[in-house]
Parts: sequence; C-alpha cells; structure tokens
Amino acid sequence: MKILLAAAACAALAGCASVTRGTTEQITVTTEPSGAAVRTSMAHACPASPCTFQVGRKDEFIVTASKPGYRDASMPVKTKVAGNGAAGFAGNVLVGGVIGMGVDAATGAALDHYPNPVALTLEPIAREPAARKAPARRAAPKAAAIHEDKPAT
Repeated sequence: MKILLAAAACAALAGCASVTRGTTEQITVTTEPSGAAVRTSMAHACPASPCTFQVGRKDEFIVTASKPGYRDASMPVKTKVAGNGAAGFAGNVLVGGVIGMGVDAATGAALDHYPNPVALTLEPIAREPAARKAPARRAAPKAAAIHEDKPAT
C-alpha cells in the first residue's frame, strides 16, 4: 500500500509535460566572431549575436548568421524527446490520462531542441591578392645588320 501511494505521489509531481516544462523553449545563438546578424527560417531575428529566441517546443527551423566580410553560416535546429519530457508524458498515464497525453503531443511539450545553444562559426571571405604588374619590358635593341663587303667577282 505504501509503495502504491509513493508511486502515485511521484506521478502527481511529474505531472504532464505541458504543465511541468511548458510549450516553449529558449534557444541561444552564439557566433564566432560575435556581432553577426542572426535570423531563423521562422522569421525571428536579432541584429547582433549572441541572442536568444523563444520558440515553440515542436518547431524545427534553420538558423543563419551573416556579417560583412564573412560567409553566411547556417545550422538546422531539430527536436528530440527529452528525458524529463518523457517522464512528464508518461506521468499522464496515471494523472492526466489520454487527454494529457494528447495535449503534450499536440504542443510538443515533451520535446527539446538540439543543438541548444547554437554555435555558428563564420569563415572570412578570402580576398583576392592584388594582381602584380610585371615590370615594363624594354624593347630589346635590334641587332645591327652586319654587311660584309664581298669582293666583286
């Protein structure tokens, strides 16, 4: 009886993931070098990194950073079932039932984003070396015509 009561108390504390974890998550983006403009495929943007975005737990997207003199860098951000999110989802079996499981599945509350934080490295754009001018060539002196006087025959 005590074991069953303890299990029920643990399940109640776990609750459903929607309640314990929420339906949004903060994603932090850093760049090397810092100060790059950052945007996502979901229309989030910030003028200079590092920055943080609030996104829905089930949203997957691409983060792109750009800075003058550097090539743009992009990275996809995916979702996966989190360890404590799975516990909250499983807690629905005892506490929230099918309705709680449906809410967690619909909101993505049992998911985490990866990578988080997102770290992007921008590569400098290689500058073409200035074309070196070859030294001006002086015209070679023309060979002097050598005339031999031939004896008349």
